[in-house]
Amino acid sequence: MPIDKIFKDDASEEKGERARMASFIGAMAVADLVKSTLGPKGMDKILQSTGRGHSVTVTNDGATILKSLHIDNPAAKVLVDISKVQDDEVGDGTTSVVVLAGELLREAEKLVTSKIHPMTIIAGYRMAAECARDALLKRVIDNKENAEKFRSDLMKIAMTTLCSKILSQDKEHFAEMAVDAVFRLKGSTNLEAIQIIKKPGGSLRDSFLDEGFILDKKIGIGQPKRIENAKILVANTAMDTDKVKIYGARVRVDSMTKVAQIEGAEKEKMKDKVNKILAHGINCFVNRQLIYNFPEELFADAGVLAIEHADFEGIERLGLVTGGEIASTFDNPESVKLGHCKLIEEIMIGEDKLIHFSGVEMGQACSIVLRGASHHVLDEAERSLHDALCVLSQTVNDSRVLLGGGWPEMVMAKEVDELAKHYNRTNQTEPKPNRTEKIITEVPTPGFYISQLDPILQRRDNKFDNITWKCY
Repeated sequence: MPIDKIFKDDASEEKGERARMASFIGAMAVADLVKSTLGPKGMDKILQSTGRGHSVTVTNDGATILKSLHIDNPAAKVLVDISKVQDDEVGDGTTSVVVLAGELLREAEKLVTSKIHPMTIIAGYRMAAECARDALLKRVIDNKENAEKFRSDLMKIAMTTLCSKILSQDKEHFAEMAVDAVFRLKGSTNLEAIQIIKKPGGSLRDSFLDEGFILDKKIGIGQPKRIENAKILVANTAMDTDKVKIYGARVRVDSMTKVAQIEGAEKEKMKDKVNKILAHGINCFVNRQLIYNFPEELFADAGVLAIEHADFEGIERLGLVTGGEIASTFDNPESVKLGHCKLIEEIMIGEDKLIHFSGVEMGQACSIVLRGASHHVLDEAERSLHDALCVLSQTVNDSRVLLGGGWPEMVMAKEVDELAKHYNRTNQTEPKPNRTEKIITEVPTPGFYISQLDPILQRRDNKFDNITWKCY
């Protein structure tokens, strides 16, 4: 059956050399696009959305750049997916994996043009990958047993991650915050316990780490401003039925007295609901939805702090750190799990009032408050700090580390080069990892060029043992 009878009318087919070249070109174009963002002096990209409002994002984060692109090329989409997986699993290195994959395909294109079969190229790449991995495993450093050295390793890793970000000027300050926050997790990789709050104003240096949970909401008028030994009910329920929705309901009455009766019935219904909530023995009620005036007055009269319109992510995180569960019905108080904390109080950050929960049940919970001149700066600072937190949390679980600044690439390239020479001498008919050494050394090269350094001299220096661990 002809191929055009199987697919839709607008479908097209490419095969053979043309399809292969399209894949090579698309993947290499994506790699070249993000290559200039590598290194401590890498350049940012300005991204403008095509949606409503045409929002602008300024970033050098590889995953953010790639997921913002509209790509049709299948091979290029694979590279975007690689970057997303790297971001999810590790948090950093999203640009490097794309550059490495792009260089592998660039050399593969040359080999295919030289009439080398793709399966032979793949076999050589696999041999080179195994050799490179073994070379790194021989040179890992593990200071997990020495607390002081291990913290020093984490600080260096955090500063290396932040070197190419907007936070590079204050990398020591933010590295200290990130390390302290990750140590509070006590080996967990659940970053949900670390909340990042962005507040415009001040400078990035004014950012700080707070040991507790901060909810970006205000305490209402007439509500208690401070509660000790709080019992918290986190809910997602409607608290606005005290008002008659004239345009949303069909009610026919012949006098204002009957309208008042309907309003009275609604108020009684709401009062019963509030009483059911109070029956849980709480002194703090946090609701995902709005709390209207009448129930708010009832809570205030009972001495209960009522917090309304907390965003869904906020109440999810609050429930997690306080040990509570989100409730929607209140008929069975014994089946509802309440949250607990030692103190709830209102605090000021800049000109904004927020609610601070300290002494929460999840002791590792903390909040990082970012300050900055604009929302663009804060958004990029959040992305940068998130990368550092992800890398540190992974390092706490697997404490093996390597030197940076292009050193791993030089080590891998040297070992792969030796492997290639060995195969050239002994296995004339076997697949050879010929050009993989050149590919690996290309990964840090853009960073050297952008930093106005000579990559050839850097490679020569890296052959010696007196290498210090620092950001290049």
